[in-house]
Amino acid sequence: MRSYTLKVRQLTTFAVLAAIIIAVQIALFSVPGVQLSGMIIAAITLQYRVRALIPIYVYVLLYCIVFPTVWSIPYFYIWLPLWAVFMVIDGIKMPHKIKIPVSMILCGLYGLSFGILYAPFQMIMMSWDLDMIIKWWISGLAFDVPHAINNFIFGILIVPLYELLKKLESSNHD
Repeated sequence: MRSYTLKVRQLTTFAVLAAIIIAVQIALFSVPGVQLSGMIIAAITLQYRVRALIPIYVYVLLYCIVFPTVWSIPYFYIWLPLWAVFMVIDGIKMPHKIKIPVSMILCGLYGLSFGILYAPFQMIMMSWDLDMIIKWWISGLAFDVPHAINNFIFGILIVPLYELLKKLESSNHD
């Protein structure tokens, strides 16, 4: 039977991962379009699968504490599509040399879709119709395109970070 309990070491690991995500986000906050959170979330999803939701949501809670505005609320759902895509990708057998570019492309597409994912909340909060949301999304491409490019570039680190996490996790059992 599979155990679903979390050990103190894993809880600590999840807390550290969440702290790393928020720290990197704060450190790069002034650099337009650069967010490494997607890359880190993708890597921890590959390693921890469903349990990756723990550090993701600890990060979201930290984000809401650091940036306590109503505009932080979409973070409660905005990371789920990225998590879900990497859950699916992890189940697909592919050569290692293909996994890196696939991860880069998916991370880049996620960066490009950030505005689209944010749009439903924006629509509700601003009482905008679909036409206004489309105009808002188009104007936001000035941010989403650099975000996508940076996500694509840093996406090269997803598989190596996943492999590092896997090695660290396996060394915990020795």
